[in-house]
Amino acid sequence: MTAIFKRELSSYFKGFTGYVYIAFVLFFIGTYSATLNVRGTYPSFEYAIGNMSFIYIIVIPILTMRVFADEKRQKTDQLLYALPVSMGQVVVGKMLAVAVVMVVPAIVSCIYPPILGKFGSVNYASAYGSIIAFFFMGVALASIGVFLSTLTDSQAMSAGMCFLVLLVNYFQTTLVGFLPTSALASFLAITVVILILAVIVWYMTKNLLAAAIFAVVIGGANFIYYSVRPVKYGGLFPDIIGKLSMFSRFDTFIESAFDLTAILYYLTVTALFMFFTVQSLEKRRWS
Repeated sequence: MTAIFKRELSSYFKGFTGYVYIAFVLFFIGTYSATLNVRGTYPSFEYAIGNMSFIYIIVIPILTMRVFADEKRQKTDQLLYALPVSMGQVVVGKMLAVAVVMVVPAIVSCIYPPILGKFGSVNYASAYGSIIAFFFMGVALASIGVFLSTLTDSQAMSAGMCFLVLLVNYFQTTLVGFLPTSALASFLAITVVILILAVIVWYMTKNLLAAAIFAVVIGGANFIYYSVRPVKYGGLFPDIIGKLSMFSRFDTFIESAFDLTAILYYLTVTALFMFFTVQSLEKRRWS
């Protein structure tokens, strides 16, 4: 795993990807800090971080598009399968390299609050809390990009899929407003999601029985609960979709509150998509 980590990390800095990512993020941090905190005489550094969260939609696809897609294009992914390490260790090594690249601008941004503190009152807990959350949100989003890079051997396709997924997640809370809130609509929407998940289970495992059991058990539980407590389904699906947005959960930190549940959510998303990545690689190994 250490060899995978070192190889992946060095690849970011042998080319331009790592430098471009770091420079791009630091440029926007500096720009928003200068505009809001210095020229706007507003001491809350967390607002500068909050206003630039959208840049992840641009930089994450670029940072993650080559992680596995390029391996597949060059056929070097076959070497990964021959290594005396598990696919889980390969994924962890690559994700650690991505995280190290992402943590560099986060660490550099830590110098801003003390500098701003020389000219006004700064809420250091809120400022550093937003930096921590910004990093963990970025890693969670990057785990999605890494997973998507296993689905294709085209870096452009990988980046495009990642961009669309992150863009939808960014506007998720806005899109929720267009969803119907009736109990029946929520029940039907959840049923469709369960069927989609069953298809994903089949695609990842090629086990039709496992997919069928998943659909019957989860779908049956959904139907029984709706039959017993239909009132609970009123607005349920839009509410669930809204809470899945990683960008909206970041807003809590901008409001000077450290939301531990949001950090746990980011870690859960990271672990989940790392698991999906492992399963995608294992499927390719045996296909």
